[in-house]
Amino acid sequence: MELCTQTVAVDHKVITRRSANYHPTIWGDHFLASYAEVISGGNYEGEEKQHEEVKEEVRKILVMAPSKSLQILELINTIQRLGVAYHFEREIEESLSYCYEEELISHGEVDGCCLHHIALCFRLLRQQGYYVSCDAFRKFTNDQGNYKEALVNNVQGMLSLYEAAQFRVHDEDILDKALNFTVTQLKLILPKLSNSSLAKQISNALKFPIKDGIVRVETRKYISFYEEDESHDQVLLKFAKLDFNILQRLHKKELCDITRWRKELEIVMKALPYARDRVVELYFLSLGVYFEPQYSIARKILTKVLCFASITDDTYDIYGTLDELTLLTDAIERWNIEASEQLPSFMKIIYRALLDVYNEIENELANENNSFLVNYSISEMKKLLCTFLQEAKWYHGKNLPTMEQYMTNGTRSSTYHLVATTSWLGMGEVATKDAFDWIATEPLILVASGTIARLLNDLVTHEIEHERGDTASSIECYMNEYGVTEEEAQMEMRKIKENCWKDINQEYLRPTVVIPRVLLMAIINLTRVAEFIYKDGDAYSSSKNKLKDIISMVLIDPIIP
Repeated sequence: MELCTQTVAVDHKVITRRSANYHPTIWGDHFLASYAEVISGGNYEGEEKQHEEVKEEVRKILVMAPSKSLQILELINTIQRLGVAYHFEREIEESLSYCYEEELISHGEVDGCCLHHIALCFRLLRQQGYYVSCDAFRKFTNDQGNYKEALVNNVQGMLSLYEAAQFRVHDEDILDKALNFTVTQLKLILPKLSNSSLAKQISNALKFPIKDGIVRVETRKYISFYEEDESHDQVLLKFAKLDFNILQRLHKKELCDITRWRKELEIVMKALPYARDRVVELYFLSLGVYFEPQYSIARKILTKVLCFASITDDTYDIYGTLDELTLLTDAIERWNIEASEQLPSFMKIIYRALLDVYNEIENELANENNSFLVNYSISEMKKLLCTFLQEAKWYHGKNLPTMEQYMTNGTRSSTYHLVATTSWLGMGEVATKDAFDWIATEPLILVASGTIARLLNDLVTHEIEHERGDTASSIECYMNEYGVTEEEAQMEMRKIKENCWKDINQEYLRPTVVIPRVLLMAIINLTRVAEFIYKDGDAYSSSKNKLKDIISMVLIDPIIP
């Protein structure tokens, strides 16, 4: 991103400001018009009635599948990957609980113990929060502990093992080896496969394993893969398409509301031309955290807070002077309208709009008597801006922190402490005061998520930000402290990231977790969002190309029945 500067007069002082020259929003009022077209397009009662009827057919298929069979495992996997598992949570939990309690993997009772069956059962159980031993995979290794070469002929088994290994925790060397083995072999196998559904799935999995994928994006892709599979179940496919389109209309309605809210903020955005205007992209990220209908309010709340996290990030990162940023941080700490009086005019606009948004959120939650929970998000917003200020101090003072100093601050400045906490607002009764008290203690799963987000950001923006003269990244801090090359520092950051994923996987498993899985899943999905956004560069800052196409695929184009 090209750096530019401008000289402006503020209170009779001449100030040179930086700007990253971010491109303006590419969406305009598209989603205002888009939803109006959907509403005027016809009556959807018939489709929704059909949806309910087909849902009951799918439920019967699920309930009637043999409990110890590969059939039930593959059915659950297909239902999950088609994005419709939220309709059948009780049935899926009962089936997987039976698999766990009967110890089917340990006893070798998963249809003859083939690699695909064991790997699939292992992954589904760990995704459900059950700890199962990885020892079941030892039968596929030789005397040296390496995986047998003959396994490469079992393409489906290799893919299943690859996906299972993604859910490994610390000290599971056999799964570390499984991941290395399958990545190498699948890359060699891929060119030899025809343009089949399996080949497309492998190609996609190597880039976005199930562990990393945003659910709605992967759902849209998997529906296409599944349709191309000659053995697909017509009832399942029909239900998945109906469900996707019905949800898409709901999401369009929400984005229409968000776009209207954004238009009401026009005065804010015009006063802040340096800030990224990405409200559609931010809603898409919120959708990555939870897509289910019952979290509609939560998505809107999260998107609005994300909008201000982005604005303040750009303010601290490139635009404000150190004196101005110190004033803003102090005013945020006081959190009342009078505190804005000493701020420069553009910061007054940010400050007052931020307080207004939180007042809106409190009013939104007042009906559930949960408005007091907003204070947890406000507390995290205050902490976030302190971390932004610390980075600004390092930049303006030309100081290079130690790796430990940088990461302690950087894990929080990733915004993930704020975003994870805020994501629980509007989730209903499951998000209790005890849960908010727990997340305020900065548990390991939250720290690991924030660390991953920080390192992914640094890995893809390091060169651009270095050219701009921005605050040092983890790459520079590590290079300076340990005297290594940039490539070596990047390798170390990737290693730390993978270890953080092991922390997340471990914290999600029962019985160590006392927080409802749905709340933990919001944190995990946030981490998946980071993996997605930074997979091929910074898709958020520059959203014109691939991210635009994906948003269109998920939020604009319905699936043809």
